[in-house]
Amino acid sequence: MPDFKDLEGPIAKLNRLGADEARAALLDCCGSTRWAAEVAALRPFWDVGQLLSIAGRIWRELGREDWLEAFRAHPKIGESKPAAEAGEAARRWSEGEQSGARDAAAETLAALAEGNREYEERFGFIFIVRAAGRTAEEMLGLLRARLGNDPETELRVAAEEQWRITELRLKKFLNVK
Repeated sequence: MPDFKDLEGPIAKLNRLGADEARAALLDCCGSTRWAAEVAALRPFWDVGQLLSIAGRIWRELGREDWLEAFRAHPKIGESKPAAEAGEAARRWSEGEQSGARDAAAETLAALAEGNREYEERFGFIFIVRAAGRTAEEMLGLLRARLGNDPETELRVAAEEQWRITELRLKKFLNVK
């Protein structure tokens, strides 16, 4: 049987970390402590594809509270401070992912702030969307459209968006596209 720590390529970065370091790195990718612990415990991984498959399965098997914990690690769209403490990499990635909101018109930012407030009142958690590559106007449109969802549907939509963010961040951490 091969020694997984000797595997080359991007996955070696995660496989070679100590247990605490791996959990911390994964927590930067997704703010759910249970998800980070479960994924870290399943190391070593053969390759990035296996990591993404297993990490996605674990994410989808988690419960509401785990999802909400991950949501709290994000700043609201158009803001920079998350509700919960986030690691340095998570803060840096979030700033980059939300860069489309940075240069938005004042009225768009005001509409996002109002939409965020309305969304949080309706659903009890912040609006989660994979912001990378999207403009503030696109995110505002998605926020407004999702306000029409029932709470259970919206929780599932937000959880899927969280997974898309997590997948993007895992790839950033491993330096793969």
